[in-house]
Formats: sequence, C-alpha cells, structure tokens
Amino acid sequence: MEGKRSGSQRHCDLLRKIREFTRAIVEELSNGRSPTILIDRFRNYCKNPNANCCCSYDLSYGKEILTFRRESHVHRLDILLRVLLIVQQLLQESRHGSKRDIYYMHPCIFSEQSVVDQAINDICILMQCSRHNLNVVSAGNGLVMGWIRFLEGGRKFDCINCPNMAHPVPVHVEEVKDIFSVAMFILIVEKESVFQRLANDQFCNANRCIVITGRGYPDIPTRRFLRLLIEKLRLPAYCLVDCDPYGFDILTTYRFGSLQMAYDAKYLRCPEVRWLGAFPSDSEKYRLPQQCLLPLTGKDKRKTESMLNRCYLQRDVPKWRSELELMLQRGVKFEIEALSVYSLSFLTKEYIPSKIKGGVHI
Repeated sequence: MEGKRSGSQRHCDLLRKIREFTRAIVEELSNGRSPTILIDRFRNYCKNPNANCCCSYDLSYGKEILTFRRESHVHRLDILLRVLLIVQQLLQESRHGSKRDIYYMHPCIFSEQSVVDQAINDICILMQCSRHNLNVVSAGNGLVMGWIRFLEGGRKFDCINCPNMAHPVPVHVEEVKDIFSVAMFILIVEKESVFQRLANDQFCNANRCIVITGRGYPDIPTRRFLRLLIEKLRLPAYCLVDCDPYGFDILTTYRFGSLQMAYDAKYLRCPEVRWLGAFPSDSEKYRLPQQCLLPLTGKDKRKTESMLNRCYLQRDVPKWRSELELMLQRGVKFEIEALSVYSLSFLTKEYIPSKIKGGVHI
C-alpha cells in the first residue's frame, strides 16, 4: 500500500481521506443511522498446504463489518477514531510518533498496547496506506554494518570506512538515498550476539558484504531497509537463524512477511532471501555433540506443527518444509552458537563462507 507518490502529496491525500471518512460517520449519526464500516482482511498464508490455495498479497479474502449497533464494536470504534484523530494531528503538524507514544495519550481508554496496534492496522487498511505514511514510526531496533554508504534525511551513514562497526538501521527508510556499495552479498542474522561475533572476527573485511540483524523478530524499518537494499543493489541475500521454531518463524517473516501486517506484506517481504542455516540436518553434517542439542518443548512442537501447515512452504519452498519436518521428527533444536564447539571463529571462518561459496542454501 506504499505507493510511488511524493510525501507531501501522500499526506494531502491521506488528510482528505480522513476528513471524508469522519464526515461520512458524522452524517450517518446525524441522520439517526448507525454507520457501518467495512475493513478488508488480508493474509499471507492459509493452513491448507495440500490444496491449490488462492492466497494473494494484493487481494483481501473477506471483510470485517463494524457497527455502532453492536456493543462489542463500540469500544473498538471509539479507539479507532481516537487514534485516527492523533494520526490526523501528526500529519497536519508534519510530526512523527511511535505506537507507544499514541498509547500513552489515552492509557486509561486504550488499556493495552495491542488495541492501539489493531487500530493502526485498521486505519492503514481503510486509508490504503502503509504505517509510516501515517507518520507512525518504530524506534528502530535493527543494526547494519559492512560495505555500504547512504544518506538518510541529509545525514550520512558511511559504513565503508569501518565495515565491522555497527550502525542503526534508518527509521525513515523512505528518506534513504544515494546508496553506494561494493558488497558481494547481504547476510541477515537473527541475533545481535551472532552479529557481534561477525564484527569481532572482521567478517565484513574478509568477505566484502553487508550484514543486517533485526535483533530477533525484525521491526518494520529493518524489513523495509532490507527490501530497499535488495531492490537497489541487486545482491543475493542469505539468512542465518537458530535451528529452532522461532528462528524459522523469523526467517519466514523476512521472506514472506507477517500475518499481522499481511495487508502490507508485498512492501515488506523479501522473496529473494535464501536460507543459509542453521539447518536441522546440520547437526549430523557437522557432528554436533549431543550436549549442544536441546529437546523440543511441547510449545516448540505445537508451533512447528502449526508452521508446517502454512501454504507457502509447500508452494514456494518445499525444501524448507522438509527441513522443518526433520526438526520435528528428530525432536531437537540448537543455537547458531553451538557451532563454536569446534572453535570460536568456526562460524565466521568455515561455516558461513563454505556455505555461500558452495551454494549450500535453500
């Protein structure tokens, strides 16, 4: 829903849509009628892997109907309109705010952060825009290092002068320009601890690459920035995550998007991302000692079984699904750091370079 128009034109269009939306509600109430609000519902996957599904990033699979006649909807609509008023103010004043900022403007009414998050997602769908278009931004959690230089809002980020030094991923990705890089590939790592291991071992110097981490589940700026780099630089992108259900879920978030923001998945997903590791089959290939392997918990098994039903695994990456099945079959998991059992630098000197050079990724 991001679009290609200029920022000022987009703000004007959004403010017009907000006025038209609120005016229609007021007119309906003034005439003694209960307004009906239709919200499209999106998904980036279904749970029928054996069928020929029709999941689409562009089309909704149905509509949710909200009305003031239903008591359960009144509070949700009240929250939606309050958040919409705050968004309108941000746009009019050309200011930015976080979801947390919005929550603390009416904490007694909002009660918890999740209701604000839902309202923002609903507004994005109603206004047919992305979250950053509302001037609602994340604080930013991602880190980047390597052979890249760019500008963000006039501020210069020159990672090339010190390729192994961490820089924050830019929050206002739409303001990033003049991207320059001599990197050969992009490496996405799940955790900051692995990112720091790569930095300490001077990985970017030895391999001429760009390394990005979302420090767990990636936030929107990290995913948007990664997508921008892949589009502009046309570089292969590899993802390294823990061999556990949560690492796999993070991997799929980068490649396919998240269900919560499925309405914007086509602007956040990176279908070019390849899975570099750690594979469940790596435990045997690299002969990891039994002490490095942890048993899957009941929660791990339920999450794995649920993920196996996602249609895009069977449709787009059946080899990913086979590895996930192997994890469930063996009933064990392990962290990326388990590879340090051989040497502290085994990950950076042997595992990653040999996989990329040998094309051992899926």
